[in-house]
Amino acid sequence: MIGVGIGAAIHNWIPEQWITALLGQEHWYSVLIATIVGMPMYADIFGTLPIAEALVTKGVGLGTVLAFMMAVTALSLPSLILLKQVVKTRLLSLFVGIVFVGILIVGYSLNTLGYWFL
Repeated sequence: MIGVGIGAAIHNWIPEQWITALLGQEHWYSVLIATIVGMPMYADIFGTLPIAEALVTKGVGLGTVLAFMMAVTALSLPSLILLKQVVKTRLLSLFVGIVFVGILIVGYSLNTLGYWFL
């Protein structure tokens, strides 16, 4: 329900110019911002779908939206807290680093090459 509410707020109340000014495809930092913003959120993939749809409608690149969705599901703070219970801090840091870099690579790649495949 929260994801639907955030998606509706983005879709109806936040001007497209604000979204594209921050997360537009022409900005090199859009994937990085989407990944960092997604990390502290806690939702499953279905909770992020309405947000993703609203962002794509507002002109955000597919790679940026996918990076946001992956960060929410793979690197959310509650998930990392649970993982900390089972793995050592060094391994958890390595996991976060590898996944973070992987998300950035996928996001930038899809923003660069994704529209060739659509």
